[in-house]
Amino acid sequence: MVIGSGPIVIGQAAEFDYSGSQACRSLRAEGLRVVLVNSNPATIQTDPEMADAVYVEPLTAGFLEKVIAKERPQGILSGMGGQTGLNLSSELAERGVLRTYGVELLGTKLEAIQAAEDREKFAALMRSIGEPVARSRAVSDVAAAAEFAAEVGFPVIVRAAYTLGGSGSGVARNAEELEHITGLGVAYSRIKQVLIEESVLGWKEFEYEVMRDAADNCITICNMENLDPMGVHTGESIVVAPAQTLSDTDHQTLRSAALRIIR
Repeated sequence: MVIGSGPIVIGQAAEFDYSGSQACRSLRAEGLRVVLVNSNPATIQTDPEMADAVYVEPLTAGFLEKVIAKERPQGILSGMGGQTGLNLSSELAERGVLRTYGVELLGTKLEAIQAAEDREKFAALMRSIGEPVARSRAVSDVAAAAEFAAEVGFPVIVRAAYTLGGSGSGVARNAEELEHITGLGVAYSRIKQVLIEESVLGWKEFEYEVMRDAADNCITICNMENLDPMGVHTGESIVVAPAQTLSDTDHQTLRSAALRIIR
């Protein structure tokens, strides 16, 4: 079963429709029966030729459980559904739906999703492998956020867990903004958690696209540099590939860090 990404929204665009469509084609070419669930009737994914069974239904754990009960898939491929797919597969696993129906989560495993999406777990993982991270604290209410902000000083970065594209996140420059953004972040987050992080506004921002297979082979596809500094959302920044201002020494340092992180 393939989980689609739903409608195109800020932070989750047409690349997931493309990758999901390619996944459906590839799986069918291997002789597998494909069940697709997507709430967006406008996408090419919901074309009858893309899958053996197509469900244009709301992308919620409740509806997906009904489809699973009817179709009894052996596995679920959630990574092609972007943040929506990852959130839904996590919720299905936590509810015990996958275990009840004997469904395997294909691709990225639940533990890896949780380690990447839970801000506190991710920061702890980075520290465990020796990668530096900004001082931060995971909180679930405004009072705890204000307490940490008092320790590190304003501005602070607020990042909501299990979201993409900056939903529920932002830069708080004073107590009023902190209260507002934290409230939004907790509401947006699937686990009602936000990370309050010391500011790195003005720093350079680089990105590394890395792939890893089941045999632990890793490759860096490319690196990219945001011409705008930290503080300007990546979706609104000019991004160029390859990076323009990295020395080879810095590139190798960041490349090695990216490979350690994905492993």
